[in-house]
Amino acid sequence: MTDRRRERHSATLGLADATSLSKRPRAVVVGGGIAGLAAATGLAERGVDVEVVEKEPYLGGRVGGWTDEDDGSDVPMNRGFHAFFRQYYNLRALLSRVDPQLRMLTPVTDYPLIDGEGRRDTFRGLPRTPPWNALVFALRSPTFRLSDLARIDARASAPLAAVSVPEIYHQLDHIDAETFLKSINFPESARHLAFEVFSRSFFAEPTQLSAGELATMFHIYFLGSSEGLIFDVANANFDVSLWNPLRDYLSGRGVGFRLGTPVQRVETVDGEFRVHTDGGALSADAVVLALDVNGLQHVLAASPDLGNDLWRAQIRRLRTAPSFVVHRLWLDRPVRPDRAPFLGTAGHPPLDNISVLERYEAQAADWARRTGGSVVELHSYAMDSATPSEAAIEQLHKLYPETAAAKVVQERVLRRSDCPLFTPGTYTRRPTVATPQTGLVLAGDGIRVDLPVALMERAATTGWVAANQLLAQWGVSGHDLFTVPTRGRSTLLRSLALRQIRGRA
Repeated sequence: MTDRRRERHSATLGLADATSLSKRPRAVVVGGGIAGLAAATGLAERGVDVEVVEKEPYLGGRVGGWTDEDDGSDVPMNRGFHAFFRQYYNLRALLSRVDPQLRMLTPVTDYPLIDGEGRRDTFRGLPRTPPWNALVFALRSPTFRLSDLARIDARASAPLAAVSVPEIYHQLDHIDAETFLKSINFPESARHLAFEVFSRSFFAEPTQLSAGELATMFHIYFLGSSEGLIFDVANANFDVSLWNPLRDYLSGRGVGFRLGTPVQRVETVDGEFRVHTDGGALSADAVVLALDVNGLQHVLAASPDLGNDLWRAQIRRLRTAPSFVVHRLWLDRPVRPDRAPFLGTAGHPPLDNISVLERYEAQAADWARRTGGSVVELHSYAMDSATPSEAAIEQLHKLYPETAAAKVVQERVLRRSDCPLFTPGTYTRRPTVATPQTGLVLAGDGIRVDLPVALMERAATTGWVAANQLLAQWGVSGHDLFTVPTRGRSTLLRSLALRQIRGRA
């Protein structure tokens, strides 16, 4: 919250608390990931009776953590590295319910990027103020020369400088990210590092990602915010550092949790919702469906009472991104002490990044101290089903040669395919938080919200928005939200860019 130009999105005012109503509303939140927990928090803090139903035995969704057993010992595990950027205002507001100082997060002072030819970029020491942060990053990069800057098509690239959300989607959503970058003459070598890393964080190849999403991400992380490009990471496994404390906080406000409980269907009976699970049915005045794409489609297919035909068709058309693989290795010897906590890669298929967990995660650090080894995690996004997950280990050995001689003491391999895919031309067809049915709302990172947010922050934001919409329905005050500016912050750049856009038109 250091950017003085961040934008406040004020909630609708009303009663201070739902307990002032003649009947206390009851809501069921289906899904205990970031979106569902944000919605539950927003509702419970205003006195709504809330029950969270989650199919997994843990909270956090794709940022969940749990403990495996291996030969009688506990092995902390999760679905891999997540970056908590400083401009994730609404996610950080959720976590601040546990600790206003956010001491569960630790800053990563740099995250170098390396391409297939060994060229390295870094975010260390960049100016915080846009557009100088992006300019300095480009000019000091070994993959970007001053002559490259002169060759960029000013008219074609104007939307990057004049981002306005949601208008940018109407300008660029019809084309894919790779086509857009080629059209502006962005150098291919720099494209791999500066943009492909963003694209693949959506678990998609650039040819499968909307250019509108890419431009919005460029705005969020470069030209739209002065929070800087350095992020924080959880300093313990996600269950320990984030979700168990938040569960305790919400339980103290009367929120009930049913973990390991899949929802089968939702129906309406006598003006109420009935949420059916293996353990019986829950009655509610409102339902938040905070599910991934597959889960949402499954529940809707079994719930013919919900919504209308057009809305249900929108949900059926949602797509899931290709699978990603998390490969975690417990090695019998340490990696070199100068290895970064996080390294992004391009041109090292199928590997996308390497994390050295003992640099920041308490459980991994404890294991490394006791054994003298290292805990290394490999991420591979947008995986071809024919590519073996072991191929990432070969790239690890090339990039960190000291690991080639290490013995693998333990390992875990997770392959999942449950992230939303934002292909060109789909923005206006995505379902929004609001639905055709009073009392029913959606939340999640695959749900459309017309604000400059992405990834975990989109999940948190839609959760808060879902709570706000239900609270407004009952005449209860909601929660203010914050984002980076909804349009390019430089008046000069925006003016020049708009002139170029008009000239092109």
